[in-house]
Amino acid sequence: MASPSLLAVGPTRRWTPLRYHAEQWRLWNSDARFRVVPAGRRSGKTEIAKRWVVQRACSLVNQDRKYCFAAPTRDQAKRIYWADLKALVPQAWLADTPRETELELKLVNGTRLCVVGMDRPERIEGEPLHGIVLDEYANMKPEAWTENISPALDTPNQLPGWAWFIGVPEGRNHYWELWTEAQHMREAGQSWDRFHWCSADIMSAEAVESARQRMDERTFRQELEGSFESYAGLAYYAWSDANIVQGLADTYDPDADLILCFDFNTSPGIAVACQELGRRPNLPRGATPDSTAVIGEVWIQEHSTTPMVCDRLLGEWGYHRGRVLCYGDASGGAKTTVAVAGSDWDIIKRKLKAQFGDRLSMRNRRANPRERARLNAVNSRIATSDGIRRLLVDPLECPHVVADFERVETAVGGKGEIQKDHGGPLTHVSDAVGYYIHDRFPVNESKMISKKVM
Repeated sequence: MASPSLLAVGPTRRWTPLRYHAEQWRLWNSDARFRVVPAGRRSGKTEIAKRWVVQRACSLVNQDRKYCFAAPTRDQAKRIYWADLKALVPQAWLADTPRETELELKLVNGTRLCVVGMDRPERIEGEPLHGIVLDEYANMKPEAWTENISPALDTPNQLPGWAWFIGVPEGRNHYWELWTEAQHMREAGQSWDRFHWCSADIMSAEAVESARQRMDERTFRQELEGSFESYAGLAYYAWSDANIVQGLADTYDPDADLILCFDFNTSPGIAVACQELGRRPNLPRGATPDSTAVIGEVWIQEHSTTPMVCDRLLGEWGYHRGRVLCYGDASGGAKTTVAVAGSDWDIIKRKLKAQFGDRLSMRNRRANPRERARLNAVNSRIATSDGIRRLLVDPLECPHVVADFERVETAVGGKGEIQKDHGGPLTHVSDAVGYYIHDRFPVNESKMISKKVM
């Protein structure tokens, strides 16, 4: 069957006009086989990739090609690409109905557009691959490119395939290494190129300023400016004495939500109590109504169990009249009490529900957030780029929380991950608080309002 011309058929309504941007136009017209594109959130890089690939696929005449759109997980790839691809490809170009299970569109010229997750990079293997967009590349497994994708793009007796590496930086990990290497390869005359632009080029000034007020300085540069930030040194780099507020525990409100944060360990066994301050009278100096107040901690130095931690919490907070919200480590502490009494979360629910009844709400997630995302959220709560501090700790009631925020470091030679203090006192209470902060106050790019570009 002869392939219809995309121009003759006409684009779908999804092809809305885009505003011109010089760097994005250079990316669109580049002839480089490999293109490395770190750029700010909501700045149009994924939209350009979708349109460029669809237009390329629809310009082929009777070609059996396979182009893929990939993200760190299959669900993420589906959410980013699947609906838009179906909306961008004209009906006249579809050889069959979309294959919803396989996330694949087959065009009348034989080309296939596939959506895949790199949580299982072997999905790419088994047949020639002619092009791929690797979205949020910083969060993919480093070996996926060298072991799975690159070999598929260089199948013998096939035209070499191309690849785009797009996304927001995530510290100085394998994406930064590729960004650096791409410059050397371009200078050596190889078919690589680099492209970069900031969110402020595309987003409204109001949206950028809103993001600045929510993020710490490093996170703002990474997320909005596409900067490869070095996170060597202190994990909670935004922390200062201004986050330590004497008398903060006196703001406790027995009718407001009490947040209990857990990280599962036996030496020490810990939990942390927090409240959102709201507009209460007589706030201590340095406290603001939209601040999170860390007002209590449980610390059992050795041979702790989850029931022991719960008993300490009930002894301190059992009279609370408001809701009790539980956040924490999704792993549930399988190496502690799971063998005899269910998971640690089961124990917490059983122990606390007996006291709080329907006022107890379990907010633990099935999987933990990425560590870098959690640290970004906590640092952005500790201090935004314009100097506002919204995570405050009472030093008398929570000395171990203060010590963690002052002393926890990133791993030497790592990519910004926490240096775990295995068997030591650090990281546990700050991890516990971090699970809550990330859940309640994530660095959430979806709240940014962008404009169409190019």
